[in-house]
Amino acid sequence: MHPARTFAATAGVLVLFNVARGVGLFGDHTDLAALGLLVALAVVAVLGRVDAPTLGLERRYLGAGLRWGLAALALVGVVVAAAAVVPATSGFLDDDRAQVPYDQLLWEVGFGILVATVLPEELAFRGLLLGTGMQAWGPWRGALASSALFGLWHISPTLNTMADNASLDGLTSSPPGQALVVVGNVAVTFVAGLAFCWLRVRSKSLLAPVVGHLATNGVAFVAAWLVRR
Repeated sequence: MHPARTFAATAGVLVLFNVARGVGLFGDHTDLAALGLLVALAVVAVLGRVDAPTLGLERRYLGAGLRWGLAALALVGVVVAAAAVVPATSGFLDDDRAQVPYDQLLWEVGFGILVATVLPEELAFRGLLLGTGMQAWGPWRGALASSALFGLWHISPTLNTMADNASLDGLTSSPPGQALVVVGNVAVTFVAGLAFCWLRVRSKSLLAPVVGHLATNGVAFVAAWLVRR
């Protein structure tokens, strides 16, 4: 299959999943449905004959991917720790979703974040979309297209979870405020997508953005959990 067609097929799978998630088709089983998304993406990769280098899954680059991923983890850890101790930013870590017992915290990080979020998103956005996008249009356009879709991907979850953050109460009480939060989150995740693309290209391994993405979501969740103690 031509890279552009594989890119389009991947985007189509993501749109269908996002619409189904947005209308509540998965109910309380969105994390389990993400496993189905992971399988669907794997099928697209097989049907599109996408090879390991395109996906960033070559074994010889795993070491580089791990090193770059751990560097990203360290950086995220420093930034989140600083945000937690600064009064002006600590409120953004006050999230109702982090009000869970310790065993639930481990489950959320290990399954909810790593398995149900990071793995399918990285396979989709920095694996299939970035890999085929670079083949079809070159590195910059491929990264921009992948990251733009990554930003749009977060519209639905932002709408569903914005009320859980106490620091956003003043904004989310009105439609214009909600729109501002959504646009802001799309912009932030677009930039984050570009950073993950850079990690993937720099290391030549999908492992780097996987670890970086896990750090971004997991460290922030753990910090929010600690704030709730």
